[in-house]
Amino acid sequence: MKSFRQEIRTIVLWSVSALLVFAVSLGIFGGWHDEWSGYNAGTKISDGSCNIAIVPIMGEIGIVGDGESLFTTADETLSLLRIAEKDPDIHGVLVRIDSLGGSPVASEIITDALKRFSLPVVSLIRESGTSAGYRVATGADIIFASPVSDIGSIGVTMSYLDNTQKNMQDGFKYVSLTSAQFKDYGNPDKPLTSSERALLERDLKIYHEQFVKAVAENRGLSVDYVAKLADGSSMPGALALQNKLIDALGDQETTRAWFAEKLGITPEEVVFCE
Repeated sequence: MKSFRQEIRTIVLWSVSALLVFAVSLGIFGGWHDEWSGYNAGTKISDGSCNIAIVPIMGEIGIVGDGESLFTTADETLSLLRIAEKDPDIHGVLVRIDSLGGSPVASEIITDALKRFSLPVVSLIRESGTSAGYRVATGADIIFASPVSDIGSIGVTMSYLDNTQKNMQDGFKYVSLTSAQFKDYGNPDKPLTSSERALLERDLKIYHEQFVKAVAENRGLSVDYVAKLADGSSMPGALALQNKLIDALGDQETTRAWFAEKLGITPEEVVFCE
């Protein structure tokens, strides 16, 4: 009876050992697979040595890119922000902006996401941050820019090239077939009527007022103050500082000092993930 019990105990011990070895091996394989499959790259930004995520806003800003030109999509930017926020090694975000503008809706989505972000956020305008690009910048806690960068252009445009004269010269005639009076208004192949222009200008006014209101709220300025600057023109960074559109002049190294002070660490401990 004693030897039988010993045999059972031995079998149990071997079974437990085998399960432990299997579990450890599975964990090792899982880590290896995640590393080589790129899974970890999709769930983390930091490699363990960097602590400030870079969120690029480059080219045209939109909901969906065209796959060819330089483009920033709202959904991809939001995905990057979510990953950064969940990464325990990330302590802040640097939004690096080189954009002349884009979609009002896409820029609104990104701006609001930056405002809700739980970690310190810095916008750095390098070459340009105009129109929708500037609106995105206002979602950060602070805006830095080069003194010679192009900033502002607070306004909206629906301008387009009228092809009607060229079509006539080429022998083309536009045939309008619509179920409603204004269904094809704004089509560049037909003349714009006065009533159609009135509709477009109505919408432009609404978009413009919303843009001005957003900038005023995000920058802590009055609507009247921003409205005086919102003539569609842009200005160098040095002048943008005087007009309160940005907070300071500088480059990426300047933002390093800001992050260090904000996080209570030395500038050497601020490492950008790039």
